[in-house]
Amino acid sequence: MAGVYDLAIVGGGINGCGIARDAAGRGCSVYLCEQKDLASGTSSASTKLIHGGLRYLEYYEFRLVREALREREVLWRMAPHIIWPLRFVLPHLPGLRPSWFLRLGLFLYDHLGGRERLPGTRGLDLRSDPAGKPLKPGFGRAFEYSDCWVDDARLVVLNAQDAARMGAAIRTRTRFLSAVREDGLWTVTVEDTRSGRRSSIRARALVNAAGPWVSEVMRQGARSTVDARIRLVQGSHIVVPKLFDHDRCYIFQNADKRIVFAIPYERDFTLIGTTDNDYQGDPADVRASEAEIAYLCAAAGDYFAKPVTPADVVWTYSGVRPLYDDGASTAQAATRDYVLALDAPGDGKAALLNIFGGKITTYRRLADAAIAKLAPFLPKLAPGASDWSSAGTLPGGDFPVDGVAALVAELRGRAPFLTQPHLERLARTYGTRARRILDSAARPEDLGRDFGGTLTEAEVRYLMTEEWAETAEDVLWRRTKLGLRLDAAQVQALDAFMTEERSRRERASDAAE
Repeated sequence: MAGVYDLAIVGGGINGCGIARDAAGRGCSVYLCEQKDLASGTSSASTKLIHGGLRYLEYYEFRLVREALREREVLWRMAPHIIWPLRFVLPHLPGLRPSWFLRLGLFLYDHLGGRERLPGTRGLDLRSDPAGKPLKPGFGRAFEYSDCWVDDARLVVLNAQDAARMGAAIRTRTRFLSAVREDGLWTVTVEDTRSGRRSSIRARALVNAAGPWVSEVMRQGARSTVDARIRLVQGSHIVVPKLFDHDRCYIFQNADKRIVFAIPYERDFTLIGTTDNDYQGDPADVRASEAEIAYLCAAAGDYFAKPVTPADVVWTYSGVRPLYDDGASTAQAATRDYVLALDAPGDGKAALLNIFGGKITTYRRLADAAIAKLAPFLPKLAPGASDWSSAGTLPGGDFPVDGVAALVAELRGRAPFLTQPHLERLARTYGTRARRILDSAARPEDLGRDFGGTLTEAEVRYLMTEEWAETAEDVLWRRTKLGLRLDAAQVQALDAFMTEERSRRERASDAAE
């Protein structure tokens, strides 16, 4: 059994990795286990937005919206390679929310969150503005406002990378089995899902950031006495060939009061989502249903001149949001705010913190609040370090928010033999860390085999060495979205290469021992 960690965390999603980074940055020793790959659950199944949540104003979630709005520009500065501004077009549709109501909501949206760099709201005439061209005739007025895009899975990985840089132990493919309070500490037992080998660690405090599995960890693994009021809500998305040529997004109102986004995606596609339905069953089995796909197609088809049908869908993804059950009558009305439930004995030792809810946008604030809750149980916690995590940048993000073009130009100087789209993809995926992939390559052959979609051996080796990638799925759907580009034979070739690379590394490790 290893020495005593200050903090053990169950769950490698955005909340778990954000807390790991925050705690490690304040001088705590941290152990994090994730049963699959980082961001393999809800945290890679979002709408990919850093946003205040305009519709949450209808449910009087003013604190949540204010906090989220304030985070937009903080996170943009921390990771300008994977986060950037977007403009959203909200057409006004008579018979739904009145225009005065939309104007009021957007006025609050502009002024609640200390907006500095993002442009404010303006009105549009869809009869003359290019944003009206893809829409059906008859749409006249619209509003345009700002939010930000994020590569959600990469945000998780970057937080894990930074936590590891500061000493955290990040253990993927490691399933949490149980936790027992013994002698004022937690004894946490885990299982390596590849070998079946079990091991234990000890920790002063335990965080349950298992997302949709939070109740399972509470009841079966840690035997928490906290009331597990969780509501599982399924959100599904579809991806279709691009429906418009400009770089703005749409936010559409539906008659059922839900909203649906249509967002430019990976240059050649449009992302449409999301749904809100209560979910029963194993979160690992969640899939976009035929009814959800039809719903999203119909919602888009109500606005776009070109019909959107299930036959157009090239990819779907679905996640289960572990929301705190506030008794809302519908899934879409359930709070998106986070709840931190502390389970601690009276002796001030071996605390358990259970995480409910949360949004990608507010993960950093959630982490700060979590550490504040756990502070009495963490003697090594650096004093006066609250909210330190906004001061620096995430890995690869050490360049100005308007410096992407300059970074691409620098990479072109290093590797003039690569195409402009390839260089742009590397810059947008890895930021300044793209230099590590290119290294001293002087010709395409120096990067090794091209598996398709500009994915090279050099990039795959980087992902395996630096970002815990082990399978083709990890690379193609979480570290990148090149799964949209590769065919079945190319995926098989990539998987075979990664299997052999893992075996080679294991042999080298065994020989070194």
